[in-house]
Amino acid sequence: MLWILCLALCGLLTRTRADPGALLRLGMDIMNQEVQSAMAESHILEKMAAEAGKKRPGVKPIKGITNMKVKDVKLPVITLSFMPGVGIYQCISTGMTITGKSFIGKNMEIIVVLNITATNRFLQDEETGLPKFKSEGCEVILVSVKTNLPSNMMPNVINKFLDSTLHKVLPGLMCPAIDAVLVYVNRKWANLNAPIPVGQMGSVKYVLTSIPNTTASYIQVDFTPVVQQQEGHTIELADAVVAPGFPEDYAEGSSQLLLSAAFLTAELALLQKSFNLNVHDTMIGELPPQTTETLAGFIPEVVEAYPKPKPLVTQIRINKPPKVSMKTGKSLLHLHGTLEMFAVQRRGKAPVPLFLLEALFKLKIQYSVHENRLQMATSLDRLLSLSRRSSSIGAFDEKELTGFITDFLQEAYIPAVNDVLQVGLPLPDFLDMNYNLAELDIVENTLVLDLKLD
Repeated sequence: MLWILCLALCGLLTRTRADPGALLRLGMDIMNQEVQSAMAESHILEKMAAEAGKKRPGVKPIKGITNMKVKDVKLPVITLSFMPGVGIYQCISTGMTITGKSFIGKNMEIIVVLNITATNRFLQDEETGLPKFKSEGCEVILVSVKTNLPSNMMPNVINKFLDSTLHKVLPGLMCPAIDAVLVYVNRKWANLNAPIPVGQMGSVKYVLTSIPNTTASYIQVDFTPVVQQQEGHTIELADAVVAPGFPEDYAEGSSQLLLSAAFLTAELALLQKSFNLNVHDTMIGELPPQTTETLAGFIPEVVEAYPKPKPLVTQIRINKPPKVSMKTGKSLLHLHGTLEMFAVQRRGKAPVPLFLLEALFKLKIQYSVHENRLQMATSLDRLLSLSRRSSSIGAFDEKELTGFITDFLQEAYIPAVNDVLQVGLPLPDFLDMNYNLAELDIVENTLVLDLKLD
């Protein structure tokens, strides 16, 4: 009995485990830019300097100095390095001048150069599920100190005063700068798990699979995307035969986003009904007139049923979910559906069905990014098979229609598919990422977006 329970539990675990549908690798290029821009946007050092001389509730004034002010804050130099399993080690090098009236009654001026260091731990917020940085172990390290105080007079007293003053002033003044910068960075993750609409058909939400993993070269964030139809039904991602993995030939420090073929397949399932098409036009592009007379050139039996030409109506229905496949350098969209042709009757009469074919065909996909959405443009790769399911004009060899149907797909159907695909597929919203600059590459079962900086 126990072994049966174990087998059932293992089977359940196997079914519920899923490979990430999207993976993000954050290199130092993006992290450097984000911290630098957060420091610039927040003007935090200048704000801290402005607050230095103000009285704050619960904070005792520093003995031996009055009218303290901070000025001439130097432009910070920020250095980051990854800490495996933790996050990012951050060092901010800057300088400033502290002024005021000293305990000996003279105007004091202290010019300091310092480093602010902290560990920024990368976590997953328990309440929101979003990634976030949290600073730990902030320290202020003095690099150099210069003062106009007379060190030759009472040197021990002066040095003790400087040491005491700086160690009281600087941590409280500078360490909040680290926290303030992280607030700016964390805000740029705020929309990550918000549902993003895919036209009127549904939405996609990027949910963290697990706590982000930091290595010596990058931070990896795994997503389990939630693809949901407008009615609320969730489309499950198929288990990948091979889990998506990062190619090794990208520059160190660069950043990439990986989208699996299984994830793109689930997204296109939202659009399945939109791939259905009714074509009433007689003249389409370079095609011959869509009439029973043209059709009779491929199926002689049509002439017997319709000696006088009748306009055709063609109906395509995709009755199985679209599937995306990827091999290195090539991606295909597999469509499986039916194609039914009707002869148009006089006004007031319903079109008469001629035949119903089951069709399997493949479209080549070209990927691009426009307005931060993944775009697809398709062209016919191959009509794989045609099989007759029903016919009102008697038996015929459906293979004779291969050329006719191929031309119809190219001229009439694929342009309609491309119109549907213009809705674009949403990409994860984080750190104000500009995907329009990304370089795209197709590898085994995976689309790679090599992210570039503005």
